This record gives sequence, C-alpha cells and structure tokens, in this order.
Amino acid sequence: MKSQTDVVIRPARNVQGSVTLPGDKSISHRYAMLSAIAEGKSTIENYSTGADCQSTLGCMRSLGGKWERKESGMIEVEGSGPQLAAPMESLDCGNSGSTIRMLSGILAGQEFVSEMHGDESLSRRPMERVMAPLRLMGARIEAKNGRPPLKIQGAKLRGIEYKVPVASAQVKTCLLFAGLLAEGETVIEEPVRTRDHGEVALRAFGAEVVRKGNVSRIRGQQKLHGIQARVPGDLSSAAFFLCAAGLFPGSRLTLPHLLMNPTRARLLDVLVQMGLKIQVIELEEVNGEMVGTIEAEGGRLRGAEISGADSAALIDEIPVLAAIAAYSENGLDVRDAKELRVKESDRIAAIASNLRRMGAEVEEREDGLRVPGNQRLHGAEIESFGDHRIAMAFAIAALRAEGETLIHSAEAASISYPAFFSTLQELIQS
Repeated sequence: MKSQTDVVIRPARNVQGSVTLPGDKSISHRYAMLSAIAEGKSTIENYSTGADCQSTLGCMRSLGGKWERKESGMIEVEGSGPQLAAPMESLDCGNSGSTIRMLSGILAGQEFVSEMHGDESLSRRPMERVMAPLRLMGARIEAKNGRPPLKIQGAKLRGIEYKVPVASAQVKTCLLFAGLLAEGETVIEEPVRTRDHGEVALRAFGAEVVRKGNVSRIRGQQKLHGIQARVPGDLSSAAFFLCAAGLFPGSRLTLPHLLMNPTRARLLDVLVQMGLKIQVIELEEVNGEMVGTIEAEGGRLRGAEISGADSAALIDEIPVLAAIAAYSENGLDVRDAKELRVKESDRIAAIASNLRRMGAEVEEREDGLRVPGNQRLHGAEIESFGDHRIAMAFAIAALRAEGETLIHSAEAASISYPAFFSTLQELIQS
C-alpha cells in the first residue's frame, strides 16, 4: 500500500533541461564549522539545503556559534575564534556522519565536556576511526562499542603523525581540524588519496596546509579569518541527473556553477567511459575550489570497472552507477568498496536487493558487486532502507524500467536533497 512518504516513478523517454544544484554538502559542512571558529564575519551563499548540513548548523548554534539565514538563503556567521561555548545538552547530529566525525576534531580541542548523538542509522556507524587518533592527541572519548553517542572531554591537544587505516575524507578532516587547535604539527597519511575539501577550506579561511601525495600537514594554533563564499553545486547530487541523461541517447542536460574539484571529478571520467558526452565550460577557481558548467548529452551506455583508489573517490556515486548498470552493454564491476557496508545503510546489500526486485541478476561480494549488462528491468516496490542515496539511485533506475516503480520511504532523499523528486519530474519527458 502506498503511503504519503512513498513516490511513484513512471518510465521516461528522455531527459532535457538545466539544473542549478544545491550547494555541495562536503563543502557546506566544513564552511559552517570553520566560520564558527574563525575571527570575524563569514557569508555563505548556496549553502546545502540537505538535512545533514542543517544538523551541522544546529550543532554550531548549540556551541555558541552565531549565525542567521538571510532572505536570499545566504548564511551569515559571526565567528568568535577557536574557543566555543559548552553546550547545554547533547548535540543532535541527526543522520549526519560528516557532522559527528568532523566536529569531533573541533570538540576534542575545547575546554569542556560535550556529547554528540544521532538517529538510529547514525547510532550504528563506526566511530573508532576518529576516536583512536583523537585519543592519541590527548582527548578523552567514550562510546559504547565504538558507536554514538560520543562523549568527548576536550583537552590541550598535541600534534601527531598518523597513518589512517581506512581511506576517509571525514576522518582526515577531523584530524586536520584537531591539528589546527593542537600544539605542534599534525601529519596525516592516507592509504589512497581522498577528497581534499578539508585542506582547501582551511586554506580559504587563512590556514597553511601542506599536501604532498597522500600526506597532509597542518601546523597548530593558526588563526582563521572569515570569508565570503558561494558553495558550488553538489557533484554527488549531479550524479543522479547525469546518470538519468546517460540512460537515453539524445538527452541534453546543463548543470551550471558545479563543483569540479579534481578529487571528486573522477565521476565525470567514468561517465564519459560509459558513453555520456560531457563538455566542461566556464571553468574558474573560487576559494580554492574549481567550479564550472557541465553540458551533458546521452549516448550508448557502456559499462565500467571500479576498484582501488577509484572506489574511495566514487564511494558516494557507486549506488546510482550500479542502479543503471543493468541497462549498459557491459555492466559494472565494483571492488574494494567495503566502506559501502557501513554507510546510512548496508549499501551493497541494498543495491543488490532492489536490483533483484526489478528482475536483475546481481553478484554480491563482501567488498562490492557485479551487475551484468544488457538486462531488462521491470517496475517494482523498492525499499530506500532510510538511505537518501538508495532512494534517489532507484528513482533513476526506474526511468527505463517497464512499468511503474514504487519507492517506499522516499523522504530519505531530504537528508541530502529535499527537492530531488520535484526537480527530476521537471527534467524527464515521458
């Protein structure tokens, strides 16, 4: 039975139009946190509309951060320097792993005790990956079985040299933020290079961060100053519409003011390999981030293989790439992506389950999956598993299925993109 939170997707024949996307989530989180501990005023245009990034703003307000939303949607923040105020109650991070992990780095360097909690999904996610290095830096952190809620006793931190065992931009940013507040230098080495929004944002606010290969260094106790910024459009959200265009030869899509950071733009390379025609125009640098306009045209959809460093670089985009892979000529083979098991849902299991509901053959592996190509899918009842990327990925897969598809708990999309379904309806031609 259909409920108010379910959405029906009908087959389409084409995708046409232009989409100005909400601000990138990764950058929005980092700007909100850094503007609060900077000195002076910051203005942030096109801040992400997603619920996760609102959780970050809520936490910063509870920590004494002064911000207000202007009529234009711009966020204006009055920074008060590196020392925040002790919160009156536990900080609610909602569904946001980015909030709880990255903010841990800042809270570890404060002179008070704080606690962070989240919803049921966040409460299952592993936090030991930030707890272990922050303890080495001098903070005391308590958690039951390494999962939220987290209780943090801040301290005068000391810089460390740390090899991150699992590639994670959230963990790296957490340690860079802690390193900013620590004495001495903090050096972070990753197993593979991850997105560098933490380094770029810190530089935009005036800090010196050195990055060479997979190693990032920050000197402690540097002062940050407020900035004027416009957050570029979210490339992970763009992935859904680009994949929709890829389903139909002749589709045409324009995405202005889109994030083109080289550590994120691997998605575009893979989509081109799969047959999408992509042209980047009006490329410029804004606060250290590359921003451009994409013009995309659908072609014949081929397949792809994703493994190694690509799996880390594309971890957020793999769900939608896998969801459309059955329609491609050669399918998709994903390896080295075990991290998908501990996202908002077990995304490997969720992708496999929903593809099978639509009649697809799927091989599920511990660290990935294989989706053979040249398959025909039919409409089905799809479970979002409370996961925004699963809900949106299968809305795209449904566009080329035979018959209607019903997506249960589709409101999960609001975690990152509240207007996703209305925007999709404006683009598709049925």
